[in-house]
Amino acid sequence: MDILLVDGYNIIGAWPDLQKLKDENNLEDARKILINKMAEYQAYTGMKVIVVFDAHLVKGIEKKYLDNRVEIIFTRENETADERIEKLVKTLKNIKTKIYVATSDYIEQWTIFSQGALRKSARELYNEVVSIEESIRKKIQQIQGERPASKIRLSYEVAERFEKWRRGDLS
Repeated sequence: MDILLVDGYNIIGAWPDLQKLKDENNLEDARKILINKMAEYQAYTGMKVIVVFDAHLVKGIEKKYLDNRVEIIFTRENETADERIEKLVKTLKNIKTKIYVATSDYIEQWTIFSQGALRKSARELYNEVVSIEESIRKKIQQIQGERPASKIRLSYEVAERFEKWRRGDLS
């Protein structure tokens, strides 16, 4: 199984639309959008995705939960996302598992690379996500184009009348 570890705030800071939300003091929405995009990525690629957010400036214990089958981790007090990602690489890496780390932090890329993980820059991940979204959009359009409008052939007038009824216009 392949695993993608995502440095959440690093990616938010690197993707233009998420950075804009962050700059508008809407960090919660930026996190939600990132998690949703990672859920789509996970579903499309089959790769397990774990998103790690820094909580080193927040008092308290670590928080883990699942959102759309994506594992979300907020680090514990005095622990950075980089430190947690490095620990995860050590514990998750084995012969059957490839670990990818998505971050644009150059030092972190080299650290995890030296531990046997593969790096993925924020830009690479962004381009992959955009490509996946486009593939999904095209597949949906293709399916909708192939699907017959009705199993029963109806004249235009009858189909129009049914559509009016469906919308609640009983005249």
